[in-house]
Amino acid sequence: MRPAWWMVGSAVLSWVVVAAIPGVESDREVLLGMLAPLMGAVGTWVLVARTYWSKPERLTSLMVAAFGAKLVFFGAYVTVMLKVLSVRPLPFVISFTTYFIGLHIFEALCLQRLFGRETPAL
Repeated sequence: MRPAWWMVGSAVLSWVVVAAIPGVESDREVLLGMLAPLMGAVGTWVLVARTYWSKPERLTSLMVAAFGAKLVFFGAYVTVMLKVLSVRPLPFVISFTTYFIGLHIFEALCLQRLFGRETPAL
């Protein structure tokens, strides 16, 4: 579960840094752009880590289902943010994209490390 804490800590810290910059008025959009990718990455990591150690044979189907759920969730989230809450589009989209890519790269590196712990015998 340590990677989940690293994801949360680094995302919140980066938002605090952005919010502390004088003259930046888009800290709300940056926060809202961070929340969905953070929830998606942390949620997926927790599910995958637990499944990997308890029932590894179910991991592929879990990851496919998580991909589909995140696809729907992110689409709905972006729609609500832009249409219902009327956040400023440019800072929100930049924030969402940056956190999405960054957190999923970190998640992929953690998955690579998790799966590399047990090297199958040849």
